Amino acid sequence: MSGVYEELGVRPLINAAGTQTRYGGVPLPQEVVQAMAEAATACVRMEDLQEAAGRVIAEATGAEAGYVTAGAAAGLTLAAAACLAGLDVARMDRLPETTGMANEVIVQRAHRNAYDHAVRAAGAYFVEVGYLGYPGAGGTHPWQIEAAIAERTAALYWATIDARGVVPLEEVCRIAHKHGLPVIVDAAAALPPAENLRRFVEAGADLVSFSGGKAIMGPQAGGILCGRRDLIASVLLQNQDMDVHPEAWTYRSRYLETGLLPGPPHQGVGRSFKVGKEEIVGLVAALKRYVQRDHAADRVRWDEVVRAVLDGIGDLPHVRGVYVCPAAHPVPQAHLEVDEAALGFTAFDAIRRLLDGSPMVAVSEGRAREGALVVNPIALRDDDVPRLIDRLRAVLSGAS
Repeated sequence: MSGVYEELGVRPLINAAGTQTRYGGVPLPQEVVQAMAEAATACVRMEDLQEAAGRVIAEATGAEAGYVTAGAAAGLTLAAAACLAGLDVARMDRLPETTGMANEVIVQRAHRNAYDHAVRAAGAYFVEVGYLGYPGAGGTHPWQIEAAIAERTAALYWATIDARGVVPLEEVCRIAHKHGLPVIVDAAAALPPAENLRRFVEAGADLVSFSGGKAIMGPQAGGILCGRRDLIASVLLQNQDMDVHPEAWTYRSRYLETGLLPGPPHQGVGRSFKVGKEEIVGLVAALKRYVQRDHAADRVRWDEVVRAVLDGIGDLPHVRGVYVCPAAHPVPQAHLEVDEAALGFTAFDAIRRLLDGSPMVAVSEGRAREGALVVNPIALRDDDVPRLIDRLRAVLSGAS
């Protein structure tokens, strides 16, 4: 399993941190690996492959169309580019330069986050609405969203962040559509629950970006963008290799002979996010597998892993294990709360020792400032669990 990494001098790790990109996401299921290997043995016309993949995505999400992206962040940039340029070839050529264009995206303040840089990368500018503090612990009123809509508004943005007082997606979509504007949803880590694959489109969202390398268990450099057919068409035109003469262009009859476009666009702002045939096929295989999975069985297995971890460290002094399952993202976790004063080292020290030791172990640092390590089971293989417990016991007992 680790031969290729050993040849490079890289140590594989036990990933108890979840689906985080910096730890390589999740081990790919064998059927996904096989699909990618088969895809690598032949060449195809990439427009054909993306359109075929889009039909699978549309069926799975309930959207009009779909597209495989180079991850959820790339999907957000492409979504913003589609809202900024539409099917205007001249605007596609200009992005991310948007002077004089409708280039504003309305966002609730509570939904600002580090990943929304991907929206700005297309040339969009955020217009924030709502409050963060007093009175009432923050929040946004629907009238604030509507009042912010102006001539330069290109879209509205909604993130799957568990924040108090935000206007629900359904209401945001109602306001946006009243003014003929699209809504972009960042749903990168919104799975599970599996129902969220269709939830955002059903709520009225026009473009939704999911990670393909998290719960879907596809290639880490893959993502899903689904939504309106016309906006996905803009995405394709701004992401594909457009080093082509009009006379030989795949879409000459669709766009040129009908007069919809004056000519094919050139390499657009999305060209940096090209996706290989292997990733597209792997993502499709993973998505089909995810839709057909027994999600209840997954939850049972995750529960068993978490409880095994809690039982495995239960007798350690100065360590308190807590079972936690967030309502919005129902993957159970083991929170290992350490008495830093009694142990003589901090949660961050423990995290570093786990990563520096053998086997190398990654845990989530989301609660480390509160003195806790978090074990997320979603990327753990069955044979990882005993080794994980042994390593946790060694580090948290001070033996390292």
